[in-house]
Amino acid sequence: MLLALAGCLLLAGISYRFLLDARLDAERLTNSHRLDFYTSSLESALAKHEPLPVILGLERTLGEFLGAPQDGRLREAANRYLETVQRQTGIAAAYLINPAGDTLASSNWATPQSFVGQNYAFRPYFSAALNGDTGRFYGVGVTTGEPGYFIAAPLRKAGATIGVVAVKVSLNAIESAMTQSGERLLLADRYGVVFLAARPEWRYRTLAPLAAPVAAELRSTRQYADHSLAPLSPSRVLEILGQAITVRLALPNEGIQEYVAQSRPAGRLGWQLLMLSDMQATRRAAAGEAAAIGFAAAFAAALAVYLRLQRRRRAERLAAEIELEARIAERTSELLLANTTLEQKVGELKQAEDILRETRNDAVQAGKLAVLGQMAAGITHELNQPLAALTTLSDNAVKLLARGESGEVNENLAQISELASRMGRIVGELKSFARKSPAAWQAVSVAAAIEQALFLVESVRHTRRLSIELELPPTDLKVRADPVRLEQVLVNLLRNGLDAMAEGVGDKRLIVSCHSSGKQVVIDISDFGPGIPAEILPHLFEPFYTTKPAGEGLGLGLAISRAIVEGCGGEISAHNTAEGGACFSVRLPAA
Repeated sequence: MLLALAGCLLLAGISYRFLLDARLDAERLTNSHRLDFYTSSLESALAKHEPLPVILGLERTLGEFLGAPQDGRLREAANRYLETVQRQTGIAAAYLINPAGDTLASSNWATPQSFVGQNYAFRPYFSAALNGDTGRFYGVGVTTGEPGYFIAAPLRKAGATIGVVAVKVSLNAIESAMTQSGERLLLADRYGVVFLAARPEWRYRTLAPLAAPVAAELRSTRQYADHSLAPLSPSRVLEILGQAITVRLALPNEGIQEYVAQSRPAGRLGWQLLMLSDMQATRRAAAGEAAAIGFAAAFAAALAVYLRLQRRRRAERLAAEIELEARIAERTSELLLANTTLEQKVGELKQAEDILRETRNDAVQAGKLAVLGQMAAGITHELNQPLAALTTLSDNAVKLLARGESGEVNENLAQISELASRMGRIVGELKSFARKSPAAWQAVSVAAAIEQALFLVESVRHTRRLSIELELPPTDLKVRADPVRLEQVLVNLLRNGLDAMAEGVGDKRLIVSCHSSGKQVVIDISDFGPGIPAEILPHLFEPFYTTKPAGEGLGLGLAISRAIVEGCGGEISAHNTAEGGACFSVRLPAA
């Protein structure tokens, strides 16, 4: 496997070298054709204006004006003529220079940047034309600050040169075309100074550091004004010939990168038109193709190995299937027996759950009846008082009726009705509390549940001369619970608090408070009794655990209360207060 992997890597490496060379050759050929096209377009644009200075010199007005430079009429005629030619041909400017280098007339004579009066004797194109040749020059205008291509021709009279006619041609359209082409194109002069480029930030940079004499010459002719002419690659001298080479350049906004550079000579001033191609992109493309070949080879090798393994596994699987079928037949009988046993156990578990549920409900009911039994004496007292009053009022009604005092009789009957309603309410509350019914979870008003519980313990509170204080919020809080079972919990806790303060001599108040805590409602019942001993607190909610004397409690009240509260999704806890009493807290989900 490792040998196959090494072979795939070797194949990928060889493929990369071959593909890179092929891509470079194709790219060089394509770029060569493009360079030929761009060079031809550039030279055509330059040649179009080449004869213009000679043609301008044929105008008699210019020669006459050179002979009489003080003649105002000739000056205006010369300026107007040059202005018309400039407008018709689209050149940047046309102007007339005397042998001393002073500009006598110009197409821009009426503008703030007029050439008239400027001396251009330092420009090479003027010197060449004055010597009888055609002057050609590219540079930044010293008057306008705008770069251009200058062409100059001598103006002769009787075989002698009496002046120079020059035109300035803007190459902005050519540079714009270079930008729009999307190519990395640069036009450099014979010294390697880039003066036209596809991107403005590449202008006025050099392909190599300039020699001192060259830098001095450029300063003397002010060819590129005050531009610093910093090299694109200061660490290396680049020699870009007519063939493609690989170079590293630090182009602005692109950093130092490797390029494939090709060039063509252009124009008559030793210019070079350069085209740069991103070498990294070519390398990435070749690497991608080589990787694809390597992956394909690796995939083919892996597929061959996979097929071989599959054949081996198929044979092993066939043998395993035969053995498995024998084991399945053996295990099936065991599983059938185990399944029958499991079904029996599930049935027994469900039966046990039903018994547990019924036992829990019976325990809740037993807790209710135990509470009713503990309240029996108080309830009897509550019923005996209205019964005695009923007897007295009914006897009085008979006597009053015999005397014919109907008004008094009506009064007695109204009191009898009120007492009967009171007794009915007591009995109704007891029936509702004692009724055995399945739990019905619903939104229960906490205030209403507390009120019902207080009603059921009222006789005990009254008999023991205790007070109960309520600290309830202004808004009615509701919890998710069974209303009857919630009352049972509250009655248990209220009875425990009242019992705890029965023998005390201090503060005999029972405080019932309620507040909201996040998504829960907390009900606190605090007494001022002796509190709960520390050794009892961990066992307080255990079944049949009680601190009351024998015969006064079963030890189920708090255990049943915890079961009810936890069944509602809440929790119940107890702790001693700083005042010495005990506090029971019931937390239930808010509805």
